[in-house]
Amino acid sequence: MKQLYTTLNNGIKMPLLGLGVYDMYHQEAEEAVLNALEIGYRLIDTAAGYHNETEIGNAIRSSAVLRNEIFLTTKVADADQGYEQTLRAFDASEKKLNCEYIDLYLVHWPIKRTRKDTWKALEKLCAEERVRAIGVANYLVPFLKELETYGSITPAVDQVEFSPYLFLEDLLNECKRRQIQLQAYTPLVRGQRFTDPKLITVAEKYAKTPAQIILRWALQLGVSTIPKSSNIKRLKENFDVFDFQISQDDVLTINAFNENFRVVDDPMSML
Repeated sequence: MKQLYTTLNNGIKMPLLGLGVYDMYHQEAEEAVLNALEIGYRLIDTAAGYHNETEIGNAIRSSAVLRNEIFLTTKVADADQGYEQTLRAFDASEKKLNCEYIDLYLVHWPIKRTRKDTWKALEKLCAEERVRAIGVANYLVPFLKELETYGSITPAVDQVEFSPYLFLEDLLNECKRRQIQLQAYTPLVRGQRFTDPKLITVAEKYAKTPAQIILRWALQLGVSTIPKSSNIKRLKENFDVFDFQISQDDVLTINAFNENFRVVDDPMSML
């Protein structure tokens, strides 16, 4: 199955579809990554706060897939934010992952007191070529505009909760304008909308599952997406989205599913 790639604003290529490993621990995390890589996934997204960097690194090193074919993301935990603290946190993540290098390092949440200093630390890591790209997570439009006032590097990626039921069109347009790659976590809404008759109608039209329709929709919008699963059947299902195209009319139909429905905290509470 063919993977789709995007070119980040610093010229680095990143797969559009990847695996998120939130809430996976020990052997489950390791096996999920090994299975995903075997299926064809080449983007693996973890975070210091997920407490599974060691297992993710073990899987990547023991996989038959070459390291330079894998795009590895991790994030600085909220408790480790701040300038010096972030630099130390990066060292700790690097050691746990033990994967030669980290492709993308993100500010996990826009913590008001520390987000400026944290970003400055990421810029230092980038300038010293200790990481291939830097970005942010959970940054809605006001946070991106604030970052513009003190940042000297534009984030390569902004990873946020994004789905047909939380269709952040303003953020998508802002990211496109600034050449920031938008990336969706919890794109499948943790399965909470799979029984939506509107979604089922579209899925039946294309003889695909609701999950496959949502993931294909995101990819066609140019949004990177990192669905989480450790179930091999689901891993295969989520990756089987490259053999069909949703019509533009149906993309617009899915856009209109928006309910501003969140399964994770609203970042605006941190403004």
